Amino acid sequence: MTSLPMRRIAVLIPCYNEAATIAATVQAFRASLPQAQVYVFDNNSQDDTAGIARAAGALVRHVSEQGKGSVVRRMFADVEADAYVMVDGDHTYDAQVAPQLVQRLFDDGLDMLVGSRVSEEQAAYRFGHRFGNALLTGVVTALFGRSFTDILSGYRVFSRRYVKSFAAHSTGFEIETELTVHALELRMPVAEVATRYGARPEGSFSKLNTYRDGWRILGTIARLFKSEKPLAFYTLAAGACALLSLVLAWPLVLTYLQTGLVPRLPTAVLCSALMLFGVMLAVCGIVLDAVTKARIEQKRFAYLAVALAPPHA
Repeated sequence: MTSLPMRRIAVLIPCYNEAATIAATVQAFRASLPQAQVYVFDNNSQDDTAGIARAAGALVRHVSEQGKGSVVRRMFADVEADAYVMVDGDHTYDAQVAPQLVQRLFDDGLDMLVGSRVSEEQAAYRFGHRFGNALLTGVVTALFGRSFTDILSGYRVFSRRYVKSFAAHSTGFEIETELTVHALELRMPVAEVATRYGARPEGSFSKLNTYRDGWRILGTIARLFKSEKPLAFYTLAAGACALLSLVLAWPLVLTYLQTGLVPRLPTAVLCSALMLFGVMLAVCGIVLDAVTKARIEQKRFAYLAVALAPPHA
């Protein structure tokens, strides 16, 4: 079993207006991982989140570009460690299991370990969030294959290889989806562990908007499907165009067989254009599929270029 004190461990906490909970979060992770350095990345908080975090013993850094995705991009770029524990600053995740999560990351040679949320408190994990998470998780599973039960969890442990090969594009809460798809596309060794999830303390408020951020996450899934699975995406679009063309053309074909005439010329032109457009989409899918495979290979090489931590770093 790998010795955790010999490893460089970083606890990364993205924060926006978490003055009510950040001290408890920092203290909990400093207690559970005394060998780790706790970083709080403050994202333009309007309260005293930064000052409270600093007083609690965290290293505080500021990120001016708004959004959790922007913060994650800076965290991954700026912090050097062998293992990275990323957790929200709302004191809802169980800090006591962090040593076991990090230990499993090293022992099993994982690149990402997700702490899936388990809670019996309705206030902690509202029905709308549960339903939305299940829906989005199902969509990711259908499009990208094997997945997790909680793709939107904010409690994750990463290897150095993962962190230094991840090019974050998202700016908001959709970053969790991008983190998941990155691991699935590069076929990284990953795992999921059920962890306790509690309610926010009184005076602390969630920044997640169920409907607005849900649509943004769904849009991110569609964008990632187009960029990571272009052959499937453009084939579906080509098939839709071809099907619509055939449906519109069928009455014209029947009329032509009966009379030898094509009375609705604009519709015939539209059918031809739709079919040609479908062929063009199919060709685009074939070309982009080759480009995407080459890009994934380059991402894989970037991932492999990051050296593993030595056994007793």
